Amino acid sequence: MAKGEISWRRTDEDGLKWQVYAHREGDGWAFFERERRFENWQRVDQPCLGDWLELLDGVDRRVNRRLCKPQDSTRLRAHILKLFPGTELPPPIR
Repeated sequence: MAKGEISWRRTDEDGLKWQVYAHREGDGWAFFERERRFENWQRVDQPCLGDWLELLDGVDRRVNRRLCKPQDSTRLRAHILKLFPGTELPPPIR
């Protein structure tokens, strides 16, 4: 995985464990997932809210370590609210 990618693991409703990562593409983010280590990564066209919140958490932690700009967190929060109106977002980590 490249330096600028943010990754995490999640479990779906059926109990399957997935590896997920996101990386920046222009002004947006591209999400990819796979079930097992040696499988190919598959692009996710419409990630769920949980994946967006994991990405937001990763960006917020990187802002504190000065690996991302504070504007990245602000833009990502606005994008999540645009996709999922009325979502209660956690406060930024400071």
